[in-house]
Amino acid sequence: MSLQSVRDFFVARDMQMPIIELDVSTATVALAAEAHGVEPGRIAKTLAFRLGEGKIILLVASGVARIDNRKFKDAFGKGKMLAPDEVADITGHPVGGVCPFGLAQEIPVYLDQSLNNYDEVLPAAGSINSAVRITPAMIASVTAGTWVDVC
Repeated sequence: MSLQSVRDFFVARDMQMPIIELDVSTATVALAAEAHGVEPGRIAKTLAFRLGEGKIILLVASGVARIDNRKFKDAFGKGKMLAPDEVADITGHPVGGVCPFGLAQEIPVYLDQSLNNYDEVLPAAGSINSAVRITPAMIASVTAGTWVDVC
């Protein structure tokens, strides 16, 4: 039902946001870029972290961006990526389909500046074969995301 929660998220905000569903897996940056015919940097990957005090956050970054440990620690303190089984329980989305929309619970969303290298990006849409085309500014707007520089 993860894909449905993303649809419901957009409907609740009166957004006419078409969800692209494919017959192939888009569960990794490489697979998604190939399936959508775009460069890997346009794939917006969503990573889930547990910070030192137990707080869960989502970080959305360009598909080619890598976390800079020093920048991450300066911004958030200690953090560790969630285990795959935790990701689905906490976000409501399977690994490979995690996105900042239609979450199972309220989770703060952070957007890495690497997204701003592109006018349009493709985050997953709640399943391992779906995505949406959206501007980085729109992601920030609809998720109340906070911009950071951690990659």
